[in-house]
Amino acid sequence: MDLGGATPLAAFIAGVISILSPCVLPLLPVIFAYSTSKGKLRPLAIVSGLSLSFVFMGIITSVFGSLFQQYLIYLTAFAGIIVILMGLTLLFDLGTFNSIGGLSGKQFKENGLMGGLLLGISLGIIWIPCVGPILASILSLVAIEGDLLYGAFLLFVYSMGLGIPMLLIAYSANISSSKLGMIAKYDMYLKKVVGFILVLVGMWMLYNNVLIRL
Repeated sequence: MDLGGATPLAAFIAGVISILSPCVLPLLPVIFAYSTSKGKLRPLAIVSGLSLSFVFMGIITSVFGSLFQQYLIYLTAFAGIIVILMGLTLLFDLGTFNSIGGLSGKQFKENGLMGGLLLGISLGIIWIPCVGPILASILSLVAIEGDLLYGAFLLFVYSMGLGIPMLLIAYSANISSSKLGMIAKYDMYLKKVVGFILVLVGMWMLYNNVLIRL
């Protein structure tokens, strides 16, 4: 399946959209306020840890996909259905999560870069419920490709979509949780738009790669 050159750009945009989640965005100033006090480079370590966790997911998914390339038409059909379901989840606001258990930088006592790296890796796992539909859609596309390097690259691009805004927030003294909370209120409308697009993408995958081949 040729996903086209726009897929990395779509993955980056998906990362930016993911950070607007109400259970992610308002907490970032709290996390980074504590982290920055432990070292100016600590936010970079957090984003690096976050990227590592997502890249690992991409590698694992690519390995899984490569094992089933001989059943590509079935894998594509399954991925298309997953993308449609994730789109419907966003479109109708199903199964949303509004908190991540009050995680903050204070729960990681290690100072310096190592503590930030561990925090970033943990955030990549804990935030899965918040970014789940978009992340699952990207992983579905990665599984179809079955290419290890492509899978790692695509999830790295996705993590940069998350990470770059995070760094902007981390090093901005004028951004507060309350301000970001107001921005996050508009996440509902953005999710509906993204959900509609995912439904269309899933339907296109089923038609272009499955139905016309039957």
